[in-house]
Amino acid sequence: MQITEDWLRLAATQAVCKMLTHAGYQALFVGGCVRNALLGAPVGDIDIATDALPGQVMELASSAGLKPVPTGIDHGTITVVSGHIPHEVTTFREDIETFGRHANVAFGGDIIADARRRDFTMNALYARPDGTVLDPLGGLDDLKARHVRFIEDPAKRIQEDYLRILRFFRFHAWYGDPDGGLDGDGLAACAMHLDGLAGLSRERVGGEMRKLLGALDPAPSVAAMRTAGVLSSVLPGADDRALGPLVHLESEIDTAPDAIRRLATLGGEDVANRLRLSKAEARRLAHLREAATGTMAAPELGYRHGASDGLDILLLRAALFEQPLAPGAKDDLAHGAAARFPVKAVDLMPDFSGASLGARLAELEQRWIASGFRLGRDDLV
Repeated sequence: MQITEDWLRLAATQAVCKMLTHAGYQALFVGGCVRNALLGAPVGDIDIATDALPGQVMELASSAGLKPVPTGIDHGTITVVSGHIPHEVTTFREDIETFGRHANVAFGGDIIADARRRDFTMNALYARPDGTVLDPLGGLDDLKARHVRFIEDPAKRIQEDYLRILRFFRFHAWYGDPDGGLDGDGLAACAMHLDGLAGLSRERVGGEMRKLLGALDPAPSVAAMRTAGVLSSVLPGADDRALGPLVHLESEIDTAPDAIRRLATLGGEDVANRLRLSKAEARRLAHLREAATGTMAAPELGYRHGASDGLDILLLRAALFEQPLAPGAKDDLAHGAAARFPVKAVDLMPDFSGASLGARLAELEQRWIASGFRLGRDDLV
């Protein structure tokens, strides 16, 4: 099998490969770029594995007129910038001793040892500079079957880094067969090692949850998380029953996935802190949750919150209360969002001032909204 994607053929990327191969070293694309290319999915980061040591990669890059950056030199990674494109070049490694996320590694030239230290078989696929795919651990069959499977012993892979529990569900949401279910051995291992989740940083947990909820349909994976006890471990009090209906409603009106919108369906205790949301994300989450439980009609939602936030609120409300989205809701939101209240404070002065002025403006605004935004200034004042 061979990859023929455009990114692999770029002169800038081939230059990184040539700087290694012309010096007698291996250059193998690995991980996500290979996996996604085979799936026909967009490729982001470009990772290259090599038997050249980090210092040698630095020297070779400089000699080739490329820019080496020692972003993770202690773990064997040098970022080589070529044609303004970053390429993560990492020396073949083998874990000698692991400490959760961290590990003592030995550098080497063995592709099988390098593959065995990765998380899932579909991430242990390599490709030569000409695109020829190498599959040292049988990941190609798993990828074709959309089967997310830990490499060798799931428990050992998880104990090397407990974040792999969340990655297991995230990868299933993005790349797994939704009708095939999750790998039984992997699911059992996740359920057996829940205690390890408590030691993860909230930033890492939050990052994984955002990525998971950004998948086209994360509902089956999140349901499996609940069954395994993972959901309640990372988000106590969360309830995923409205997530599936929300995803269905999104697809009906062709609305893109949104992690915060979907997170709002889950609820839970102290979500913003547990997932280390940004201040803006936390405010939006709280706003959506509060507004979704209200009764404000679509035109007023559009007027007060804008068409985009108004749609999020209507979608959440429909999902939480298991109702369809009202026909014409998007048009009503747009109508309200475009409306401009025709009365200004100065129009009521000097007859009203202070608190009475604010109360009168609010009263007139409500009359205007109730009229379907039809009343003009002269009708109201």
